[in-house]
Amino acid sequence: MADIKIFSGPVSFLKSAPSLEHLPDPTAPEIAFAGRSNVGKSSLINALVNRNGLARASNTPGRTQELNFFDVGTPPLFRIVDMPGYGYAKAPVATVKKWRFLINDYLRGRTVLKRVFVLIDSRHGIKDADKEILDMLDAAATSYRIVLTKTDKIKASELEQVRADTMAAIGKRAAAFPEMSVTSAEKKGGIDELRAAVLEAVSS
Repeated sequence: MADIKIFSGPVSFLKSAPSLEHLPDPTAPEIAFAGRSNVGKSSLINALVNRNGLARASNTPGRTQELNFFDVGTPPLFRIVDMPGYGYAKAPVATVKKWRFLINDYLRGRTVLKRVFVLIDSRHGIKDADKEILDMLDAAATSYRIVLTKTDKIKASELEQVRADTMAAIGKRAAAFPEMSVTSAEKKGGIDELRAAVLEAVSS
């Protein structure tokens, strides 16, 4: 499944799952995208599938607490899962707790989940909230790949330092994929490479 033209074909919203009982039947491989609120996750997913409004950012960061599923292909060759953003300081405690239970149960129990792509804002690097999700992924033995976002917003020298620091950090983590994606949704930088990484993960 190496043909990135797949992303120019049919892509459609399937459903939102606020809890495990609402998950779709596990009939296709799944690739999930996770990231802090305002990391640019919706923009990146839209760039990945060459659409403008498929994934929508919530007007209130930290508000969307559902897993959103999108079919790629008809019938679906695989599914993209847009995970709720994390790390938003103003999210109510009960909301954060519900998020942790939903995400943890999904990561541990979803047999068709092939890989989680964890988005890191290149301007900030790995923050404490990111470390929490990485710890969850390591504990669940769920393969994940780091994706640097918004790389058009920083200088090349700064980007190289962030890349080096991030690679050093994930080199110590059990479930981290040994390669990293470097992207800019706005400039379409690294998008073809990310598509190839998604298809590689689906086929693994």
